[in-house]
Amino acid sequence: MSGLSGIIRRPLTAVAAVGVVAVSSDFPDKLSNSTSSHSLLCTKPSDIHSFHSLKELKAWLSQISLPNLSQLSFTSRIRIPLESINYPTPNLKLQWSQNQNLFLQYSSATVASPPALVKLYRSVNFAQLSRSTEFTSFPVSSPSEVLYKWHLPKVNADGISSTPDCLAEKSQTVVILLGWLGAKQKHLKTYAEWYTSRGFHVVTFTFPMSDIISYNVGGKVDQNVESLADHLASWVSEEQGKKLIFHTFSNTGWLIYGAILEKFQKQDPSLMKKIKGCIVDSAPVASPDPQVWASGFSAAFLKKQSIATKGDHASHDITATMEVKPPVAEQALLVILKKFFSVVLNLPSVNRRLSDVLDTLTSEQPKCPQLYIYSSADRVIPAKSVESFIEKQRGAGHNVKACNFVFSPHVDHFRNSPELYTSQLTSFLEESVLPLCNGSSS
Repeated sequence: MSGLSGIIRRPLTAVAAVGVVAVSSDFPDKLSNSTSSHSLLCTKPSDIHSFHSLKELKAWLSQISLPNLSQLSFTSRIRIPLESINYPTPNLKLQWSQNQNLFLQYSSATVASPPALVKLYRSVNFAQLSRSTEFTSFPVSSPSEVLYKWHLPKVNADGISSTPDCLAEKSQTVVILLGWLGAKQKHLKTYAEWYTSRGFHVVTFTFPMSDIISYNVGGKVDQNVESLADHLASWVSEEQGKKLIFHTFSNTGWLIYGAILEKFQKQDPSLMKKIKGCIVDSAPVASPDPQVWASGFSAAFLKKQSIATKGDHASHDITATMEVKPPVAEQALLVILKKFFSVVLNLPSVNRRLSDVLDTLTSEQPKCPQLYIYSSADRVIPAKSVESFIEKQRGAGHNVKACNFVFSPHVDHFRNSPELYTSQLTSFLEESVLPLCNGSSS
């Protein structure tokens, strides 16, 4: 398949028409900031954005459907600076050509490793860093928008009461956060900070939505995922005792996880043993379901104006909550997207690729504990799909834990109830993933 961008242009024209109606409507924001002992309240951790004119909407849609959007593959992996090594710092600028095609202008400068980083990698004890440091990959469209970023443990990380052995184990562990559809680095910052404050390394990985829309098998999406997998494989193989923990969001992050597992299995099956835990937030639906893809893209397009971002924080009646229908404009958008994905997901190359990844995630998971965080109020990923998958994983002999947040919307559980969310993470990590930290309060 040469790519989906040509196929998607006509449907996106219709989407744009519906989108104008949808975003011009004044949808009430029913999210409350109050909490009670009976409900957990929050707002979706997403980019608050709406289009105020047809011109703005067309401009945005033109960016996500252009067939000539420049390749953003990892021509250079994340560089962890070492002593006496110079490394390039890229400068990518988006520009428009005369024929209105978007292209990237690339230039590069070389800088030496900063003394602070040299000192860092001479040190064995990451918890003694004088300050937190981050390394980023190539920018996508601006210096603040990157594909993936490496976060080092913070100063005096986990100074709550962890034992030295626990801190050492955490310093040898990297948590990979795989973002949801439309997520940006800033949306994963809260999660990354929670982990780094407890002594973990963290990698945050996100995709521009334009990359997903213009997906073609073997194209830059697959290349970028493979490059991330190569980088993780290189890091975890440097010395004995290094570990990986994956924390995925929505079906997008979960499918990326599956693609990484595929890469590990082909490259070196022993890498699977380095994976010590997997946390799945708001997923999965283990089939190429057009309704799920339509709901996910609708939520990504409309952001907080989508009904998928609304929870029920007053009635505590899930049945009544799920029976509330989206506004007419959003219903029309969902119909268009569902018909579109009914075609796209059945294209032979796309269907084959998805089936391979889903087979890996269903029957070839690493032998590590799994934690599933989901909600009965999720309008993108049905709770029954998550629970069905959980039972199949348990039936296959996996150690599986789960928590239903009941009232929180899609990928909204942390902000909905941070105490419950972090307590679930803490108990899972200490009891199931990191044996040296068992009994350590964090």
